[in-house]
Amino acid sequence: MAISSLLRSRRQRPHPDAMTLVEHIAELRTRVVVSAFAFLGAAIVAFVFYPQILGWLKSPYCTVAGAHHCALYVTSPIDGLALRVKIAAYGGLFLASPVILFELWRFITPGLRTNERRYAVSFVGASIVFFGFGCILAYLVFPHALQWLGSIGGPSLVEIYDPNKYLGLIVALMALFGVSFEFPVVLVALELAGVLTPQRLASWRRWAIVAITAAAGILTPSSDPFSMLGMAVPMVIFYELAILVGRVVVRRRRRAGAGTTTG
Repeated sequence: MAISSLLRSRRQRPHPDAMTLVEHIAELRTRVVVSAFAFLGAAIVAFVFYPQILGWLKSPYCTVAGAHHCALYVTSPIDGLALRVKIAAYGGLFLASPVILFELWRFITPGLRTNERRYAVSFVGASIVFFGFGCILAYLVFPHALQWLGSIGGPSLVEIYDPNKYLGLIVALMALFGVSFEFPVVLVALELAGVLTPQRLASWRRWAIVAITAAAGILTPSSDPFSMLGMAVPMVIFYELAILVGRVVVRRRRRAGAGTTTG
């Protein structure tokens, strides 16, 4: 009954302008329920495949320490359960993110105009791609960060890693890289909205490079130079790309305006 009512509500969905406050709340509840079920199902999948996910997350550590010396040590009987639940939660959120974003998209788009929907689709797609690229880059940089962090304390220290702290560090680094790589999407959106111009961004270039480098050094959770450069260099490149994209958009708008005036 519940599934059939959800499908019926999708087919008979009224226009947002004609919806009452109660109907908006009911619509939001439907989206939240679907997203929650998607997250729960994805979390169960991540819980089942916990050994494979943990092995993948341990891979950077094993690259540095060697396959036979990369064990993670727990100091409490419940640490193993806590780790598995955390991985299930993180994995569920990651696997369910397309469904959650789609439900958010379905809730927002009826109130948008046609051209706004077109831009929104592009920005959502670009956000997913850049976030994934940031996570992958953080994963690739992480072995170098571990090697540097292990050597900075000196050879007299013996490394015994807590899996919960290790997981927290690598997930925080991947999430930070993913969110930071949304930077060009935000800049292009501000250019399209007319808040910023390519000329203004170009005039801020030197200060932007300094600010990006400082932010990368402050925000990087591992505080190592490899992670800092791995974040700062792509963001500087993205800044330049945002300027180029903005110039292309401005030229197209001018051509479109000239064509309308001529017509």
